[in-house]
Amino acid sequence: MLSRIKSRSVLLTGEDAQQKREHVRDYFHRTMDVYEKLFEVITDDQAFFERPEPLRHPLIFYFGHTATFYINKLVTAKATTRIDPTLEGMFAIGVDEMSWDDLNDAHYDWPSVDRVREYRRAVRERVDSIISELDWTPPVRWDDHPAWAVFMGIEHERIHLETSSVLIRQLETRWVRPHDDWPVCDIAAAKPEAAPANDLVDVPGGTVVQGKRHDAPLYGWDNEYGRLETTVKPFKASRMQVSNAEFLAFVEAGGYETPAWWTEEGRRWLDYRGAKHPVFWVPRGDGWGYRAMTHEIDMPWDWPVDVNYLEAKAFCNWLSEETGRSIRLPTEPEYERLREVSGVPDEPEWGERAPGNINLEYWASACPVNRFVHGEHFDVIGNVWQWTETPIDAFEGFEPHPIYDDFSVPTFDNRHNLIKGGSWISTGNEATRHARYAFRRHFFQHAGFRYVEGDPVRPPASKDDGYYETDALLAQYCDFHYGRSYFGVANFPRALAEYALRQMEGRNHGAALDIGCATGRATFELAPHFDSVTGLDFSARFIQIAQAMLDEGQIAYALPTEGDLTEDRAASLSSLGVESRDNIEFWQQDACNMKPHFTGYDLVLAGNLIDRLYDPGKFLDDIAGRINPGGLLVLASPYTWQEESTPRERWLGGFEEDGRPVTTLDTLIKRLDRNFELVGEPADIPFVIRETARKYQHTVSQVTVWARR
Repeated sequence: MLSRIKSRSVLLTGEDAQQKREHVRDYFHRTMDVYEKLFEVITDDQAFFERPEPLRHPLIFYFGHTATFYINKLVTAKATTRIDPTLEGMFAIGVDEMSWDDLNDAHYDWPSVDRVREYRRAVRERVDSIISELDWTPPVRWDDHPAWAVFMGIEHERIHLETSSVLIRQLETRWVRPHDDWPVCDIAAAKPEAAPANDLVDVPGGTVVQGKRHDAPLYGWDNEYGRLETTVKPFKASRMQVSNAEFLAFVEAGGYETPAWWTEEGRRWLDYRGAKHPVFWVPRGDGWGYRAMTHEIDMPWDWPVDVNYLEAKAFCNWLSEETGRSIRLPTEPEYERLREVSGVPDEPEWGERAPGNINLEYWASACPVNRFVHGEHFDVIGNVWQWTETPIDAFEGFEPHPIYDDFSVPTFDNRHNLIKGGSWISTGNEATRHARYAFRRHFFQHAGFRYVEGDPVRPPASKDDGYYETDALLAQYCDFHYGRSYFGVANFPRALAEYALRQMEGRNHGAALDIGCATGRATFELAPHFDSVTGLDFSARFIQIAQAMLDEGQIAYALPTEGDLTEDRAASLSSLGVESRDNIEFWQQDACNMKPHFTGYDLVLAGNLIDRLYDPGKFLDDIAGRINPGGLLVLASPYTWQEESTPRERWLGGFEEDGRPVTTLDTLIKRLDRNFELVGEPADIPFVIRETARKYQHTVSQVTVWARR
């Protein structure tokens, strides 16, 4: 039963170091156990390679992804070395960012299930060993990178316990089987009229303060920290989550055939999906069945309906028209106010059992919407997630975590709406009060909704209205790529791109790769001269700026002058004589573990990259196979080797060996000779980076050109 696999979160505080170590160890193994137990419902390994949801990878990706995450983050935290670089690259990136209009259908040579199982066993042993070696003197804090990375890996796997269960729920039933450890609730109304009637209940207004401090006792993702204070007006909230029976009225009213009730995005999704009813409803002649995680059951009319945001929003628009009342989804602060007045405790104060259908403490399914009461409402937490009107964004004081800077930032785009409250399978951080998770509005989780009556909510300002960067480092790179020149030194990304183009004379100009593209200027400069150009960078925040420039043609940023003072700057492609083109794409990638489909290039430009890599030798060994014969590899670097970027034993130069100095150029010649021929002599290209109004870095990068044999 579920008691064998559930567990509560481990506090960051209290206890002595040895107790903390053993509690973390137990939490880690329980997490890997329950994740692997989820996949025991699959009847045939072939199911791992099916794509039950065409907008996501097959299950084999998720089976491997959570294990590689542990290693990738512990490598970044300098706590371990790699186990299988191929898998750790293949499974690193690409979880949930696809839409029907940005699908990537590139072929992946997925490994066998047995290979991934063996890899998971190796990861389990490695992480257990690391837990034994680390200092666990409490409290564990987010700047203690190795220990925090262990918590990060555990909580990340618990997220994918849920997302993988959604994909399993979408598999054909021939691929799955019921399992004793995943029991379905046996309480359900057999007819729509037997489901409880919903109504609206007053929620008093008040001040809602969101965000938590870094000394909080439970692990948190970066978007949870900071502060936001909101005055919430009184409103009414539905007493229960919307049940299948309540949603049936919308379906029977022609809800999926009436465009007027849907947003523009919703209408486009309907055109793509051809939806006529909720995804987990199964037509049965003149009735309905219901797809639970492992099998089909009779429709439980008093269970919450599972829908995406677009469906929930359309229902609210229909209900507004039907009732003449202002019905909509709650905002995030309104949900927090409802939770506050309902008196629902956070996980450490739950007592013997969770106060709702959450944390796998009852069933591996939803249950009736009137089963768990919280004040005047039911299911304030648990049963299914609840969609909100609020696109996720940062609180004041937000900082991305340095070893996972792309957890939240890519979702701050007005395309990802927050879900609140957790579901029956939400465990760990997902089940805590401060949890903030967001998905694209067309995605499915175990998510439904409750509705509110209140003043209309003004849509948030579109991100397409302009990109504005306040982070000092990112603003510095915006200026380095798109700002003014200083002291007569030419713009470096442009100068480097022009130098590379001169070397390409007489060669094929099919595809180009700008690896380590940062905010993308060189990518734009190359684009007019190639059929396609791809910009890759490890930093999601850099890629976000490059993508904003591609989408909007302009950015704005706050450039530091002195102390806390800044000056506003703006840049546009048109003012630089550069164009946004359809042949450009930007992706986040690890240069030492790029995915297999990044290949077939006639030019690879790596500007100021190799001395910032954790394994530059691996990059050089791998890049040859991605360049067409006769294509060029252009390397630029000031060779500023530092241990915080590259372990000393992996430096390519800047040290003595057998009493002789070894330069990076020496090593490049030896390392690349098998696959490349050095073209011409090395060249120097200077660059200047402005730090403040009176402080600048003046550096000289050496550029070498290598022709693929």
